[in-house]
Amino acid sequence: MFKSDLFKSKKVLVTGGRSGIGYEISKSFLSHGAEVIIASRKEEALQVAAKKLTKYGTCHAKSCDIREPEAIEELAKMIQETLGGLDILINNAGGQFPAPANIIAQKGWAAVINNNLNGTFYMSQLISNKFFIPQKRGNIVNITANVSRGFPGMAHTGAARAGVENLTKSLGQEWARYHIRINAVAPGIIATSGLENYPSQMLEFLKDSEQKNLMKRFGTAEDVSNAVLFLSSPLANYISGVTIPVDGLEHLAGDRMELYNKIMSFTN
Repeated sequence: MFKSDLFKSKKVLVTGGRSGIGYEISKSFLSHGAEVIIASRKEEALQVAAKKLTKYGTCHAKSCDIREPEAIEELAKMIQETLGGLDILINNAGGQFPAPANIIAQKGWAAVINNNLNGTFYMSQLISNKFFIPQKRGNIVNITANVSRGFPGMAHTGAARAGVENLTKSLGQEWARYHIRINAVAPGIIATSGLENYPSQMLEFLKDSEQKNLMKRFGTAEDVSNAVLFLSSPLANYISGVTIPVDGLEHLAGDRMELYNKIMSFTN
């Protein structure tokens, strides 16, 4: 779809790049000429992913906990020493778990907010201060979720991702003066290997849910990476502060209580 050299000479950081959507985004950038560094907390799995990705281009890896500013500082130092700079940041790392709001422990709530919202801000702020603001150019794409009508059954991640969407708008306005574009992509249910970790009851629910989607399928990691590449490319040079849903119309149609009701059925 894009020219194979669209991102030639561009240097890209993808957090959570070792698997799923992050892996596909990294692969897509590499396949279009970029030099990529992937970051994740699990060092061993990260190195395995980086080795696989090298078949598509030059890929580096550095373990990093996005919840820890000191770890991001170390990552930025490595990027400067290894890549000599950075052009694009993809904030993909995150995590959550299904649970009704009345039983989410304070520790669980804080962990999801810290990972999905705080981590995205820490990464955006530190990387921009180190690279994008001084060079007066940069591009950030945040991966959020389908939260426009709430997220019953995952209120913690719904709140965090909604925060990221607002952060996208705020930083987009503040940092326009530095020629930094900031956008977001909001995937719906994406068919990746991560779905295999769910229990059989949840997998049965997801199978039924897929047929209720107006496009009669779940999204693919490639669907998401295509949107990310577009927003990162010169084709989107006049676009900033927006969130693009990649969800087969889930943000407009569908029962938002379905997941919550299924979770509650497990406890009854």
